[in-house]
Amino acid sequence: MAYELQFGDLGEYAGMFASGAATTLGLTAVSTALGIAVGVLGAAGSGSRHGWLRKLVGGYVEAIRNTPFIVQLFFVFFGLPALGVHMGEFTAAILAMTLNLGAYSVEIIRAGIAAVPKGHHEAAASLAMSRAQTFRHVVLPQALAKVFPALSSQIVITMLGSAVVSQISVPDLTYAASYIQSRNFRAFETYFLITASYLVMAIVLRALLNAAGKRLFSRNLRGAR
Repeated sequence: MAYELQFGDLGEYAGMFASGAATTLGLTAVSTALGIAVGVLGAAGSGSRHGWLRKLVGGYVEAIRNTPFIVQLFFVFFGLPALGVHMGEFTAAILAMTLNLGAYSVEIIRAGIAAVPKGHHEAAASLAMSRAQTFRHVVLPQALAKVFPALSSQIVITMLGSAVVSQISVPDLTYAASYIQSRNFRAFETYFLITASYLVMAIVLRALLNAAGKRLFSRNLRGAR
């Protein structure tokens, strides 16, 4: 017997789909801001004169990059309470996503910093700028301009990876799909719509990030040539 598609059955759940998509995008926005901040600080620390700080940053990056995101999420949500650190599902999701994106951002931004010509460091020093001022006003803007496409890709990957936060009952888009198909038993239609939603969100997010990058860093890219 042929399977009959019935997408109309999903209409009554439109609000839940929209709420789940909004939650996914909200988690991505917050963790992106925090994750890039962590990446900047980590990249600065990886170039520190203090060996202990370089080792600390390196250990953090290796630990995150070599373990699955879902394990990191479970460690934060289920593991930390054993040490007396309790948090809600939204906080746990944001923390796990921030730590994950931050680790990858450290390496991406560090590569951008290494690509800044040494002559720019020397020019800043000739203007009596401190190391901190040089990093903030000369090195970091150029580094971010150079690696923004890679950062954008990592942000999109983080958004797509956030689907696993449904495992700790965060009502994101994937959680909505699981709930809906368990009620109407239209698994194909439900997950087809969710797949299409993630695809559209990823394409739109990448386009927005590319446009933002051109607007924010066009001057730095011209100056770095």
